[in-house]
Amino acid sequence: MRIIVAMTGATGAIYGIRLLEELTTLGVESHLVLSRWAEATIAKETGRTARQVALMASVLHSRDNQGAVIASGSFRHDGMIIIPCSMKTLSAIRHGYGEGLIPRAADVTLKERRRLVLVVRETPLNDIHLENMLALSRMGAIIAPPVPAFYSSPQTIDDLVGHTIGRVLDLFGLELLQLQRWNGMRSNGDSRSPSERRRAVVNEESCQ
Repeated sequence: MRIIVAMTGATGAIYGIRLLEELTTLGVESHLVLSRWAEATIAKETGRTARQVALMASVLHSRDNQGAVIASGSFRHDGMIIIPCSMKTLSAIRHGYGEGLIPRAADVTLKERRRLVLVVRETPLNDIHLENMLALSRMGAIIAPPVPAFYSSPQTIDDLVGHTIGRVLDLFGLELLQLQRWNGMRSNGDSRSPSERRRAVVNEESCQ
């Protein structure tokens, strides 16, 4: 499998870094593009350098190289993830403004009907943000903001980040083994697990 990963300057650089780590573990070929502000955000939020992050990818592409292989629809890949995705990049993709390799590669991903996942980072959202997301969703992109889940009883920031990465990988049929999935809610006063309750129902029906 081959996936394009782009990181922009929105807060949340750790999401992109963690994704690259998991893709490497899963044996997925990753093609990375870092925006200029992504490099600044990486240093500010994680203490790592852009070079250290770049070395985690299978291939690094220059953000200004419109001649890169990922700028062409003839380059076969399984999809693109922009993580985190800034509102600036979101707008450029929505309006087909392919200035720079990230919006160009996203434009190509859309036109070739491949999976485009946008892990958008902004709050609160104004009408422009919402309209851009709706338009891109209708074009086939998947809008996947990093919304934390608390049913898994996360204990650390890494737990929260991991849940988002697991859900993003799900979109490509890839599995993060550590992902805590929803197993249903137990009824009041019933401490049995869902599987135990199912077996009990089967046993009761067989006795009737």
